[in-house]
Amino acid sequence: MSEVVTVKQTNMENIYECEFNDGSFRLCTRNLVSGFNVYGERLIKYEGVEYREWNAFRSKLAGAILKGLKTNPIRKGTKVLYLGAASGTTISHVSDIIELNGKAYGVEFSPRVVRELLLVAQRRPNIFPLLADARFPQSYKSVVENVDVLYVDIAQPDQTDIAIYNARFFLKVNGYMLLVIKARSIDVTKDPKEIYKAEVEKLENSNFETIQIINLDPYDKDHAIVLSRYKG
Repeated sequence: MSEVVTVKQTNMENIYECEFNDGSFRLCTRNLVSGFNVYGERLIKYEGVEYREWNAFRSKLAGAILKGLKTNPIRKGTKVLYLGAASGTTISHVSDIIELNGKAYGVEFSPRVVRELLLVAQRRPNIFPLLADARFPQSYKSVVENVDVLYVDIAQPDQTDIAIYNARFFLKVNGYMLLVIKARSIDVTKDPKEIYKAEVEKLENSNFETIQIINLDPYDKDHAIVLSRYKG
């Protein structure tokens, strides 16, 4: 197995680039829970610090960063509401980035998947798993505070409407949303580019300012991620 040669800070807080002796590069985050991985990712020791390899084929946020995300609004101390947290792959890296002063509320609909997320959260006190339906944010209003970032990765035809509805409950004015648009979950008959355009228009008609749209191919086919700011 190739060995790490160096670890460099990227231009995004708490996100690093690991270079291996075979010349390859990978994103990585500093491991909040030393000695433990989450989804089989490599643990990398460098100058007494442990990092976790961040697989862009397993995490859309990592894919977006590699495809040129201009800015990552998830930083140290950030409060994040994550809709569609699944078994914990991406939210575990969010946990690394925000550190213990931040909070990541992870909403997931499947009881089986939430059980896996709970195992991740047992070692990561800044992750708060919630078994809930993202279509009904009022059901978790009592336990989720206002957040700086809303991250949405759900496979629903009305995914953008669900995102906007949650933003009205939880996202601070001038807060950011990272919305994963899954074209095939919305309409299998249309060109994905048409779908991305239509969903972005929904956001802009609901007081969101579009900052960037990133096509996630080859990491996720027929997916895009939209970074926007909520004007309230």
